[in-house]
Amino acid sequence: MLEDSLNWRMQNEIDSILEKPIIPVDLYRSIRDTQLIGLSGYSKEGIPVFAVGVGLSTYDKASVNYYVQSHIQINEYRDRFILPTVTKKYGRPITTCIKVLDMTGLKLSALHQMKIVTAISTVDDLNYPEKTETYYIVNAPYIFSACWKVVKPLLQERTRKKVHVLRGCGRDELLQIMDYSSLPHFCRQEGSGSSKHSSGDADNCFSLDHPFHQELYSFIQEQALNQELIKQGSLHVKIPEQDPEDAKIVEVIEAEFHKLGVQNGSANGIDQA
Repeated sequence: MLEDSLNWRMQNEIDSILEKPIIPVDLYRSIRDTQLIGLSGYSKEGIPVFAVGVGLSTYDKASVNYYVQSHIQINEYRDRFILPTVTKKYGRPITTCIKVLDMTGLKLSALHQMKIVTAISTVDDLNYPEKTETYYIVNAPYIFSACWKVVKPLLQERTRKKVHVLRGCGRDELLQIMDYSSLPHFCRQEGSGSSKHSSGDADNCFSLDHPFHQELYSFIQEQALNQELIKQGSLHVKIPEQDPEDAKIVEVIEAEFHKLGVQNGSANGIDQA
């Protein structure tokens, strides 16, 4: 696995991916508005907290290559700068992060995004393994609960133990491990969800105007200028072949989505919420 990952890094020039900004900035803003992820803060133990807007990410403003490139850039910045910085600050190794997954807006139509979500998760599983300490699921609608019921038994025990489904926005439970300032904006009050309008852009960690994304984008632009590498066009990263067990889980999720669609009276099983 390590050999495959090293070959993947060399073949796709991952070591220089932080020197390749996505331009123009309006395109990058569109990606940030449709691939909802950001650093909301840190736990009381110094572990980075990443928020992910699963239900409202649409991945419909750019090609798959741009979304994969953006995701890998966040991974690389986390591993090269964020984790070493908190390791130094707390005087002990900090090598993982916490992810808070907001299911607000999750619908059967999410099946249309399954291909790109699978590509990104495959990149993570094979090249950035064991980087998430705990997954917290919040604002979960019925469709998530139905899928989770059939997927949970298929997961390895160590993976199941990482996943915690919280009530509502999960604020009270999350405040036990992080301060209010580190809560993702969609966890600060019941019913807020991942909506871009739920708080100011400075507090919305998905927004390009959030300090984390401003810092990341500025860093990549600066590196590109130093290397005189700024040019338009996405980076074509080869997606590794998916693990057979993961592929089975995807098939189960797709089947459950179709079943729910039929139960809701949808003609093709994916058009209704």
